[in-house]
Amino acid sequence: MTRPTLYFDGSCGMCRREIDHLRPRLRHRIDLVDISQNGFQPPAGYQLADMMAQLHFHDGQRMQVGLCASLGYWRVAGGGFRWLARVLTLPGLFQCGDWAYNRWAAWRLRRLRCEPPR
Repeated sequence: MTRPTLYFDGSCGMCRREIDHLRPRLRHRIDLVDISQNGFQPPAGYQLADMMAQLHFHDGQRMQVGLCASLGYWRVAGGGFRWLARVLTLPGLFQCGDWAYNRWAAWRLRRLRCEPPR
């Protein structure tokens, strides 16, 4: 099993703030990779544009995307984040959360003009 890896967009202020807040809980447990850095190469089978569009978290066995990625690294972070992840996996709440995450991610790309590095 490989070490878990969180791929995040460090050029997005909101994304960066969340990762900076959680970094003390995460840094010894998972690799944090800022995909907005020049020279970033996506893992095999993934495109940078898709990774910029939604959060990606490789849990050591499989890649999780979007809300599932957030839930994955929140579980690793522990504390109240583990509780929040558990609640958001409940039927109905997961679907609502996933819908909201997808709308937010689309808005973020349009409004904040988040673009992959060149």
